[in-house]
Amino acid sequence: MKKIGIIGGGGFGREIKVLIDAINSINQEYEIIGFFDDNIEQGKTINGIQNLGPIDILNNINYELCVAVGIGVPLIKQKIISEINNDYIKFPNLIHPNVIISKDEVRLGKGNVICAGNIITCNIVIEDFVTLNLCCTIGHDSIIESFSSFMPSVNISGEVKIKEAVYVGTGAKIINNLEIGKNTIIGAGAVVSKTLPENCTAVGIPAKPIKLH
Repeated sequence: MKKIGIIGGGGFGREIKVLIDAINSINQEYEIIGFFDDNIEQGKTINGIQNLGPIDILNNINYELCVAVGIGVPLIKQKIISEINNDYIKFPNLIHPNVIISKDEVRLGKGNVICAGNIITCNIVIEDFVTLNLCCTIGHDSIIESFSSFMPSVNISGEVKIKEAVYVGTGAKIINNLEIGKNTIIGAGAVVSKTLPENCTAVGIPAKPIKLH
């Protein structure tokens, strides 16, 4: 079994523990050694797993360790990954056993977390450290760049390009043939029917930018 740790002992980190348990129920692949969280007391037990200390101790690990990122905010994910410089740390893709992924030209990078109920069709690129929470769908010929996060029940139609570090709230829908700019936030329940610029927050039906950041 591969040893694995989880960055973040909050809500999504605990959900990743559940995801790993589901993977292990099919094939005993991972041994969870603990959480790594700066904001939780070292040694505290969370859902049966200890917090082993702050995230920066990962740079002192001297054995091969898989790590999953239990953080939903794209820019925080990006910052954490930029500060890990240890060749012993590996970032596997964690995919729930009931996820439907086509065998037709789907390419995954590393460190992606794909939770239960997702459907990923064909000719799709998902780069690195993308979070797909429960029951999302991704249509044909879509590209999702690194560090983006999708909350439960997001629907992405075909031929959509989502740039780096985009955050999409629960239940949002993105119509086909659109581009979502880098660092953009899409509010829960929004329906995106037009291309969105980078560094904006967009909400509503249809979704409209309400501020730049």
